[in-house]
Amino acid sequence: MTGLPATTGLPATAGLPATAGLPATTGLPATAGLPATTGLPATTGLTVCAPLRVEARALRRGLHGAAGSSPAGRPADDGGAGNGHVPGMNGVPGAGGQVRVVRTGYGPRRSEAAAASIAASPPAMLAVAGVGGALTPDLRVGDLVVATEVTGDGATVSCPAAPLLAGELRRAGLRVTTGTIATVAHLVRHGQHARLAADGAIAVDMESKPLLAGAAGGPAVVVRAISDTPEHAVVNPRIVSGGLAALRSLRQAAPVFERLAAAAGPRQVLLAGPRSFCAGVERAIDIVELALEQHGAPVYVRKQIVHNATVVADLERAGAIFVDELGEVPDGAMVVFSAHGVSPEVRQEAARRSLSTIDATCPLVAKVHAEARRFAQDGYLVALIGHAGHEEVEGTMGEAPGAMALVQTADDVARLRPSDPDKVAYLMQTTLAADEASGIVDALTDRFPAATGPGSDDICYATTNRQRAVRAIAADSDLVLVAGSANSSNSKRLVETAERAGTRAYLVDGPEDIQLGWLAGASTIGLAAGASAPPAIVRQIVSALGGLGEVQTKEVVVATETVQFGLPKELRQRTADPASMADPAGVAGPAGDRQRPT
Repeated sequence: MTGLPATTGLPATAGLPATAGLPATTGLPATAGLPATTGLPATTGLTVCAPLRVEARALRRGLHGAAGSSPAGRPADDGGAGNGHVPGMNGVPGAGGQVRVVRTGYGPRRSEAAAASIAASPPAMLAVAGVGGALTPDLRVGDLVVATEVTGDGATVSCPAAPLLAGELRRAGLRVTTGTIATVAHLVRHGQHARLAADGAIAVDMESKPLLAGAAGGPAVVVRAISDTPEHAVVNPRIVSGGLAALRSLRQAAPVFERLAAAAGPRQVLLAGPRSFCAGVERAIDIVELALEQHGAPVYVRKQIVHNATVVADLERAGAIFVDELGEVPDGAMVVFSAHGVSPEVRQEAARRSLSTIDATCPLVAKVHAEARRFAQDGYLVALIGHAGHEEVEGTMGEAPGAMALVQTADDVARLRPSDPDKVAYLMQTTLAADEASGIVDALTDRFPAATGPGSDDICYATTNRQRAVRAIAADSDLVLVAGSANSSNSKRLVETAERAGTRAYLVDGPEDIQLGWLAGASTIGLAAGASAPPAIVRQIVSALGGLGEVQTKEVVVATETVQFGLPKELRQRTADPASMADPAGVAGPAGDRQRPT
């Protein structure tokens, strides 16, 4: 909050007790002499620090409401912070973990004293929650800001669990923004918002930075509900027009703190290896980056270059434009074909329109295309084992549409009607699960004993390696998280691989997708990443889990990958300046730790 007093003239509406007109220091004498040992019990749960009485009350009511009924007797209302203890320490057990709400007092001095008291017997996790002021015009009254870091007194405290908490609050239906919160020593006046915003902060308060010392180095989070904005700044410290909306958001956010408490604690993370980018994905991303470097923006890409939302968003910021069909590409423009491949019909359309094309098809996919053409030319019915609607399947089927049939299950095998039962061949989508595909192959060879397959395995080496790695970690994990987007076939197969091993597993695009309820009771988490997921996402997930408690990581490596694919001829002639190869298009984000092939 921007230096708001204890009650800010909030009337008794929305279930909040009447507090209008209470001055900033009502019942809150200075506590600089508060002893460090205030009799606070040690707790294994979450302590939520709420500077003001109305903030603490809103949080408690939200917690009690989430539990389904109020506990016996109403929580004791504290009269002040000068009684030799931190008031309002109410434990609220619920469906999640134990949550204690502490009213810590208004302003930096009371916050420092309260933090010293809490740190004497630190909780498993600390949260700071209250109202705050917006510094940027995109924030509205009632919005929640979850701090990625808190600045004040020339120092910065990181809050790595911010994406986990922000994601959970969004799923609860609240408007949430993450970013830096600045703690200041006085009420922010007109003209000061811009200076604080220029330093990178998006919200401001007067207590968070000193209160974080109560965590004593342990995990902590900060949530502020916006009560005033630069356009409607606080001019009278007793009146905040947006206070009710802010307190309503705090009350609605309170149940999430129970889930946060249940998820908090130390854990081990088993890192599946190999993970993240394969050679084909690296090559495809390099192609778009280099096309942007050599030809300038925009560069059009038919379909997503790889199936990952982070990669696509980063390349869009660099100037790539992703389209579903060539009809969306202007005449004469440059277009890149995605790593999943295209049918001959798409290539012919591009040639008719004189589009400049660069083919980023993965060489392993191109191999399947060549096999499809060869079998079709030899008179075979080609059964393509794969998933309907996947771009790789559409491209491969387009190589010989009159000679191919899509087979997704063993039941589909029974429906095949080849003109010659001795001339049946089968190919596979490169991102299938090996055990899934083998069952369909068995059904094919049982019905057609002469059926022939590819000369070498169609399933990508990277797909197979990542599935082996998931099996290796699943047996020792309470939960497996797979980094990857929902439209990534190989990432979804990793989830299925873990589930077949008997371990619950979830697909996440990033840490904000991880539900706190998944983490409760999970002391060992397996972490894998699909072949199209950036390595940075894995690091972000580990960091976010570390924001809940100490994390020990262990690598579980089942294979070492050294495969590299060369670039297409259209991009081979480029500058050899080492500086230009470091990050030529300014999009190192999706590339992670990779190096470009030549």
